[in-house]
Amino acid sequence: MGPGKDDERAFLVGSERTPAAEYARLSKFTKEFENGFRELFEVGPAVTVFGSARFNEGHPYYDLGVKTGRLFAEAGFAVLTGGGPGLMEAANRGAFEAGGSSYGLNIVLPHEQKPNPYVRKSVNFDYFFIRKVMLVKYSCAFIVLPGGIGTLDELFEAATLVQCNKIGPFPVVLIGNKFWSPLRDTLFSMEAEGAFEADELGFGRIVDTPEKALESVLLGLPEEVTSALKPKY
Repeated sequence: MGPGKDDERAFLVGSERTPAAEYARLSKFTKEFENGFRELFEVGPAVTVFGSARFNEGHPYYDLGVKTGRLFAEAGFAVLTGGGPGLMEAANRGAFEAGGSSYGLNIVLPHEQKPNPYVRKSVNFDYFFIRKVMLVKYSCAFIVLPGGIGTLDELFEAATLVQCNKIGPFPVVLIGNKFWSPLRDTLFSMEAEGAFEADELGFGRIVDTPEKALESVLLGLPEEVTSALKPKY
């Protein structure tokens, strides 16, 4: 398990900050990385879909997630998500029902988030930062559905890596103009204040439909990636 609140308090005041404890923690990190690499190294061209765990079946955003997963799977992409419920489940479901490769990278939480039933392979993680590495490492594009704090964390992680050239100039596409326009406006205000330059934004497009998202991704990827796709139509 990952560290709990009591573990963190003890660590911060120094009572558990020993070389042995630090090496034990490092060993846990290493084992979790190794397991992730082992389970995912054969993933083909993939997209990672980020989104809220709170919009369930029956909500329009859930339908949006299902269609997104389906279209990308039909285009030949493997679909990776955080493996949980809500829009993660929706994207996995769309890919799964289309006969595509559907992966869930599930985080182990105190309230026991369980993997959704629409993944062909589920990989569990105790540590958020290792899970985020895996969600980024094996994907060539990032699709962002409506979401909250966790989704924003993942969005800006991917955007920062693209901005700083730590990963390739892979497309980062947000779906839902109405939902994302307040964020866009906030970023424009920050740019106007001089917080960053216009070309430093790590994502380029906000679109309204999964079709437009797929179009943006295909146009934004190099030919060596798109030529490896095996569409299902």
